[in-house]
Amino acid sequence: MRFIGLALGCALSASASPPHWKALPPVPDPEGFAAPFAGVSGGALLVAGGANIPGEKWKDPFVKVWHDRVHVLSNPDGEWKLAGRLPAPLAYGVSITADDSLLCLGGSDSQQHHASCFRLQWDGTHLTSAPLPSLPRPCANACGALLGHTIYIAGGLEKPDSTTALHTFWALDLQAAEPTWQELEPWPGPARMLAVAAAHQGSFHLFSGASVTAGADGKPVRQYLRDAWRFTPGRGWEPLADLPRPAVAAPSPAPVLESCLAILSGDDGTKVDFTPVRDHPGFPRDALLLDPTSGTWTVRESFALSRATVPTVLWNGSLIVPNGEVRPRVRTPEVFRFQASPP
Repeated sequence: MRFIGLALGCALSASASPPHWKALPPVPDPEGFAAPFAGVSGGALLVAGGANIPGEKWKDPFVKVWHDRVHVLSNPDGEWKLAGRLPAPLAYGVSITADDSLLCLGGSDSQQHHASCFRLQWDGTHLTSAPLPSLPRPCANACGALLGHTIYIAGGLEKPDSTTALHTFWALDLQAAEPTWQELEPWPGPARMLAVAAAHQGSFHLFSGASVTAGADGKPVRQYLRDAWRFTPGRGWEPLADLPRPAVAAPSPAPVLESCLAILSGDDGTKVDFTPVRDHPGFPRDALLLDPTSGTWTVRESFALSRATVPTVLWNGSLIVPNGEVRPRVRTPEVFRFQASPP
């Protein structure tokens, strides 16, 4: 088992070569998906479930649709195929690749949030599903990462209309004789959802996200966060330097690029009230790089990628960003692969 990372040498100077993104075949859906599950099994890339707005996007209220299809790409130059379906339409959960499987943890459908967890495994011909221990409570919009053989999940929302985020930190040891979710001491900062997780150098990291309160109309209102935390088993939590900007729902887990933890795009909250929403210019097209040695952040403007609510996947030594939101209400079927240098 390993964390998502591409160690390329921490070249943070302005003269550093920009990263190269190569487009892989798009997922066969005209809209693409926000918050699908994604991972690797049987050497193939799996993208499962997700949500989109296939009808009129710009009317209020609009209709969001959850999906259950599981798509598989056996090689970067191949074609997507329908591998099977999830037990039910589902999105906004946590994706973990472990034990040659895609682990799907929590999430939501059009009515509620779920605690159920399951394993998807692809053998090159057939897709199988097997249950995993359920989360301690229903949860969507959380973040998580695999550190060694233990999964850590932080925050989220218990219900679609929750006006407080979860201040919870759960761990599941996949190698335990009887794996059971353990509730650990949470980070000292605010409760949050849509944060970014990372596993690096023996520690779990938690970045940004949004806290939630009840507005004057009783509906949830987000407060965009810039704080960062590091959890090391046996030592607990410690604060890190604040992010240069919020990065709510940025691709997660954060990859290791140039030996630094990289927060790619995400929603900084500066255009949350942008009108008309159909003309929203998209999320920031930069990357925030945290040097784990110095603890300092550097902003790289050369990451021309606008994405939110999408998992990251390490596949064949490359970082994959499959679908996600490019701006409010707009998803994309695009799938991008990061390479250290142009081919």
